[in-house]
Formats: sequence, structure tokens, C-alpha cells
Amino acid sequence: MTAEHQRLRVNASSKVPLELWGPYLSDRQWGTVREDYSHNGDAWNYFPFSHAHWRAYKWGEDGIGGISDYFQNLCLSFAFWNGKDHILKERLFGLGNSEGNHGEDVKELYYYLDNLPTHYYMQMLYKYPQQAFPYAKLLAENKRRSKLEPEYEILETGIFDDDAYFDVLITYAKHGKKDLAIKVEVTNRGKAAAPFTLLPNLWFYNRHSNQRLSAQPNIKVVSDQAVQAHHEKLGPYYFYFPKTTELLFTDNVTNLGKFTNQPSDYIFTKDAFHEAIINKKNYEQLKARGYGTKFAPVYQANIAAGATKTWHFRLSDKLIDQPFSQHDAQVFKKRRKEADDFYADVLPQQMSQDVRNVQRQALAGLLWSKQFYHYDIERWASTGDGLNPPIGSRMVGRNSDWMHLKNQDIILMPDKWEYPWYAAWDLAFHCIALAMVDANFAKHQLILLMREWYMKPDGQLPAYEWNFGDVNPPVHAFAAMQVYHIEKEKVGTGDVAFLKRIFQKLLINFTWWINRKDQNGNNIFEGGFLGLDNIGVFNRSIQLHSHMQLEQADGTSWMGMYALNLMDMAIEIAMHDRSFEDSATKFFEHFVLIAEALNELGLWSEEDGFFYDTLSVANAPRIPLRIQSVVGLTPLFAVSIINKKALLQLQDFTKRIGWYERYRLRNKRYWPNEERADDDKILVSLVPKERLVALLTRMLNEDEFLSAGGIRALSKHHEKNPYTVRIEGVNYTIQYDPGDSTSDFFGGNSNWRGPVWMPINFLLIQSVKRFGQFYGDSLTVEYPTGSGIQLNLTEVAAQLTRRVISLFVANENHSRQLHGAENPFYQKPENRHLVLFYEYFHGDSGRGLGASHQTGWTALVAELLNELGSKVEKAPLTNPADE
Repeated sequence: MTAEHQRLRVNASSKVPLELWGPYLSDRQWGTVREDYSHNGDAWNYFPFSHAHWRAYKWGEDGIGGISDYFQNLCLSFAFWNGKDHILKERLFGLGNSEGNHGEDVKELYYYLDNLPTHYYMQMLYKYPQQAFPYAKLLAENKRRSKLEPEYEILETGIFDDDAYFDVLITYAKHGKKDLAIKVEVTNRGKAAAPFTLLPNLWFYNRHSNQRLSAQPNIKVVSDQAVQAHHEKLGPYYFYFPKTTELLFTDNVTNLGKFTNQPSDYIFTKDAFHEAIINKKNYEQLKARGYGTKFAPVYQANIAAGATKTWHFRLSDKLIDQPFSQHDAQVFKKRRKEADDFYADVLPQQMSQDVRNVQRQALAGLLWSKQFYHYDIERWASTGDGLNPPIGSRMVGRNSDWMHLKNQDIILMPDKWEYPWYAAWDLAFHCIALAMVDANFAKHQLILLMREWYMKPDGQLPAYEWNFGDVNPPVHAFAAMQVYHIEKEKVGTGDVAFLKRIFQKLLINFTWWINRKDQNGNNIFEGGFLGLDNIGVFNRSIQLHSHMQLEQADGTSWMGMYALNLMDMAIEIAMHDRSFEDSATKFFEHFVLIAEALNELGLWSEEDGFFYDTLSVANAPRIPLRIQSVVGLTPLFAVSIINKKALLQLQDFTKRIGWYERYRLRNKRYWPNEERADDDKILVSLVPKERLVALLTRMLNEDEFLSAGGIRALSKHHEKNPYTVRIEGVNYTIQYDPGDSTSDFFGGNSNWRGPVWMPINFLLIQSVKRFGQFYGDSLTVEYPTGSGIQLNLTEVAAQLTRRVISLFVANENHSRQLHGAENPFYQKPENRHLVLFYEYFHGDSGRGLGASHQTGWTALVAELLNELGSKVEKAPLTNPADE
């Protein structure tokens, strides 16, 4: 057992398996719904980036490479200045939704390199240009470009040409739970010496201005290299720093003069450090003050070409005479070795160094994505922010039917800049990857979303803060079973108590789906956009006409999958507690009814060999929407194998499904099961064998769904064959669109009309693998379609896994598909190890698109590598397009 495993074991006994200090600071707080107190709900324009340095936040904080305690009382992050910028670099820059030609997007280079589940070792890298940061150029060019053009990225500006930038490497190593050593190493990659200014910012979240504290917290000097930060919830902490006479103090409060455009006599505001460093205003006054709620020592250096300047800091609850002793220097080596030991134990070691690096960085990004999320909708809706008073319309506006939602937790974010808010189905996938290294926290996250301060009283789960009432695919039962089995495989026993606890909550959510999303009572489900944004020919969340209803193949398939997942869960629990056996029977029988509806009520096209959404029109035939997208592949997700052990032990369940089968077959009703007499297995699936083969024939066709990097969200068939449907005089059209979105659906910053998406590929791979476990060599298909090569489905799953992994792995030229045209920058020796984990990938080239730090669900690549294990080395990963 490694040192990290021992720490995790201690945390497992806590009510919340979480360290007090971690990377809980957001990368972006501005432009969020939480900070929106506008009259029209325009969050991006109400609190834009340009306001972030002078306006205090109400619901959280942000910074670069930062940390906080788990209630975000005290925060620490780093600010930089190159001597040329007009803004002190205190936070990452990006475009708001209306500023980018494809929605919001961060325009910085930063990488999460390492992290442990307990955060005893963490490391991230930020690349800071030596010339003036191209804020205006990035904004102007992205606004100029149309949606038919790619986004304009920072590397295109030329600001990193000639290596004229600094590598800022930030490392944390804990002495103990409340004692953190911090190291900042700044390397000049350029050809000439360059100036660099560093400000480690220590500040308090401004709860005090919201009257949430009895006394205002305070930071004050205690020695020439230490300040004390005192907070009534935390007690005293001490921040130690190298000696400097430049100690600046201010308060974390809004500069009201900037808001009113009137001069203000009060200088101790949030932007005081910016004004002091950039505009040389009030510098001496900030030095002389000696106390405040925000503090920074200032360090200036002229760093020679190729040289590295190192600063050490320390944050501790102890008063220490010699904070930077030899012991402090050694802790970084010690914790790095503990991190190496931990990952050597939990990750497959037969893989190449590059593949292991991809896997470790994926998990590092996932662990860095933990964020303190604070949002009390009732208080938000009924109060103002100090700049605008409360308005009555907010009480009946966005999320007004979620007044019970009161969140104040550490949650895994999809991307702490682009999506600094949780999303229900994203979080389910995060937990699957997280279970590899911290199953207890993964279980905690899944349970947390089901708690009373998240789940609506009627059972609906909150989708995301822009509209908590939107409907995400119900994948949480699937995720819970994945986490359960990953942990069981690692430790030898499964946490049945966890399954029991989440099963009770999932029952409530399942009932909500049945009551709200099956309006006709025929087991054909709606659901709206279901997380797939612009996958439809029109916005699936909007009712077209009162006499029309969209019946969704994917809504129905998700519910079939949900029923099957709950059946699997009930069977697993019933093997230990027979009182759950009836629940297994209930969900089995419900699944049969959903399978019957999907296969026999018009969603399957025999002509096309595919499932489609249909428009149900009053007093008229259904209109099939013949779009070949992942919507038609989702029925593959609902597949399970009931084994002999369960059949023998759960006799009432076995007896009941036997009777149910005989009854339905005798009455010529649909029956979804297939049995193998040789080993007493029962396959339960939404898709009969002949339809499975038809779907796989399309899915594995490189001219349709199969790309070099995985399965596309929309078939390439629609590149030359756009689909158009005419409804009451209006034409709606969809076409293969492999890159950035060219539509405005859901903000226009993601695209499901062609690119490769990790969660869908993960689900497809798991499903094909499950079919392969049942059929073995008795069922083979062409892979790829038309190649003449026959593979069984286990082999097909492995090949699909290889294609997805090939997006991330470097070839012999140190090139990665996901870097696309930016590969020359990443082929430099100092950058070869750097990997980004994009939201989705170009359907033809594999280039990364969307959010660039989505170790959110794109961290699933770590679990795919884990499953493939040593097989990666036996068949080198290459781009199939090059073969």
C-alpha cells in the first residue's frame, strides 16, 4: 500500500472523503449564471472578462493555478506581468459567448500535469507571452470570422513565435493536511533576457460583504516574510514568502467608481494591485496599509534566455521559525515519488511512456477539475449584488422552480474555464474515470447529485445552471455500476451499501421520467435535447406545433438502458439481500415493454436498417426523421448479461422471467432475450441480433460513422446527402458538419453533427464489448465494413478503443491528431509531453475542438487505456487513416 493509498483509506472513513485543501478555485467565475443580476438574463454581458479585475464576485472566486479550502474561505493563486500588458494577469482570458465565432472559448495555453486524489502533490504549467498579450487581436479576429471558419486561437497570433514566452510551472506539495509547500519555477524560453513580475495573491472570498460572517476576516503582517490570515471559520493561517519590501494590501471589494464612472476616494478595492503594477497608482499606500482581505508580495526579476527563476512559498496553520528549511525543499521530491508510486500501482505499466503520460495527465486534469460550487437559488433570486437591486422578475425567471437548490460543495466540473458549473450527465462520466484512483469520492459525487439540496422533490435531477430543468440522459445508474465494478476489481469486494443507497434515489428519478416523459403512456419517450445539443434537424427542446409530438429513439433507448441498469443493480444487491429480488423482476419487465415499443411502434426503419426519431402528428401517419446520427445507435447501449450464478440464486426472479417469456411468446408478443444453453447465460438487449448486425454495418463503415478517431456523432453520408424535412411550410435541414458548430443551437459552442464525442464512444465500446462476451466467435462482422476482414465483437470493441486512443498518442514524429495544425509547437522538445483533453474531435482529422480542458468526460480515455492495458504495446497505436 502506497503512502497515497494510506491517506485515501483515512479519508474513506470521513463523512465527505475530501481533503481540506485542494485545487478548488475556479478558472472562471465571471460570465456565469450565479453572478448574473441583469434584468434580461444575459450573464455573459452582465459580468464580462473586462469587469473581472475590479468587480468582486458573490458566489465564488477564480485565479490561475489556485487553491482554496473546501468552503473557499481563503484562496491562493498567482498573478504575473511581463512589463508590457495593460492588464495584470490574474486570471485566464477568454471570449464570452457572443464574442467568439463558435461561442465562448479560453484563449490561453495551460496544462494540468499532475495531481493526487488527496492533492498532496499537484502541478500545472502556464505559458505566458513576453510581448503584450493579444487581447484585442483575439477578440477582433474571432468576431470577424463567420461560423463557417475555425476559431482563431492564440498560437495563430504569432505571440509565441521565436519562443518568446515564459513557462510558469506551479507545484504544490503538502507537509500535512493544513501545511502546503508551494514552488513557482519560471523559465525563459526566449532568446533574450526578459522581465517578469510575480504576485502570489492570498485573499478571502467576500462572504463578509454579503453579511454571512459575524466578523470580517483579515490578513496582517507578522514578520518580514510572513502574514497571518485569520477567518472565523478557519482560524489562523500563515503565508510564508521570500523576503521582499514590496508587500501590498487591499480588500476584495468592488471598485464602485468603475461601475458609476465617477472617481472614488476609496483605493483599497479588488483592482488595487492591477492599478499599482500596471498604472503605478497608489503603490505606496498599498504598501503602507499593512492589513486587508487581499494580500500579495511582489517579486521582479530579469530572467536570462534559457534560465529558470524559482520562488518558494508556504501556507500553513502553524507558526514556523524556518519555513524554507531543507525539509521544505525535500518535500517536493518526496511527494513526487509518492505520486509515481501511486500511479505505478494503479495504472497498467506495460504501456509506453507516452501512453502512460496521456493516462496520467487525463487523471491529473480530472483531479484539478474539482471546484467549490456555491449557489443558493432562493437567495440569488431574492437579492441584489450590490450594484443592482433585487427585481421581482427573477423570482419567476430562470430556474425559479428550483428554489430548493442550495449547493455549497466541491464538485467535479466539465472544464473549470468553459464549463465552471456541474452538468448532471457529465458528472456521471467523470465519476467512472475517477473511480480508477478515488472510488470513494466518485461514489460521493454520484450520491451528492441525488441529495435533497440537488434533486427536485419530484425526482428530477438538475441539468446545469443555465437551465436546471433541461433533461440530460439518465446515465447515473450506468455510472454507479461502472464505479462499483471498477472498485470491486481493485479491492476484491463490492460496496453493496453504496448500491443500496443510490438505488433508492434512482428509483425516484426513474419514476419522474416515467411520469413526465412518456406522455402517451406507450413507453416511447421524449426528453428534448438530451444533452446532444444540435443533433436534431431542429431544436428538440422546443414544441414545434401543438398537434405534433417528437417521439425520440434516443429518449426511449436511454430509458431502456436505465431500466436495464437498475435491473443489474437490483440483481447485484439481491445476491446479498434477497429483499431486492422483486425490484430486479420489476425492472426486467419494464425493460421488455420499452424494448417492444422501440422495435414495434415505428422507430425502426427496415429499409434503412436504422432507428429514427419520429414526429407523431394528430390524425396523420408518423413522419420518420431519417437522420443517421448517434440517436439511432443509442439502442445499442441497453444490453446486459444475466449469468448462471444469479439465475441459480435468485429463483423467484428466474421463475418470473421464465413465465413472462412463455406468456409473451404464446401470445405472439415481442420478446427481447436470447439465451445460450451451453453456459446458461441470458442476453437482454434492446436490439435483436439481426438489427444489431444492421446497425454495426453502418456504424463500422468509414464512409458513414467510423472515423480514424472513433465513431462520429452524425454519419458522413449526410455530407453529400443533407437531410431536409418540410413541416407546415418550413424546411429544416441537417448536414454532416465535422468541425466547429455552424448553428446557434445551445450557444453554438459545441457540435453533434459530425465530430467524435468521448462519452458516446465509451458507451458504444462498452456495449459492443458486452455483446462480444455473449456471442463470442459465433457472431462476426466486417471491420471496417467492406474490408472483407471478419472480427468478433470483442475484437471490434478493442479496435474501436484503439481508434479513440490514437487521438491522444504521439506518433514517431511526436505529432498527435488532437493538436492538428498546432503540432509544430507541440513537437518542440519542451512541449512534446503536453496533452490537451478536448470536448470533442473533428470527424475527419481528429483535431481537438470545443473546450480544451474537458477532463470532465474526456478523461474517460484513462479508463479505456486501463481496459486495454498491455494490449496497447502489442499493437502500436497509429492513425488508421495512415495505414
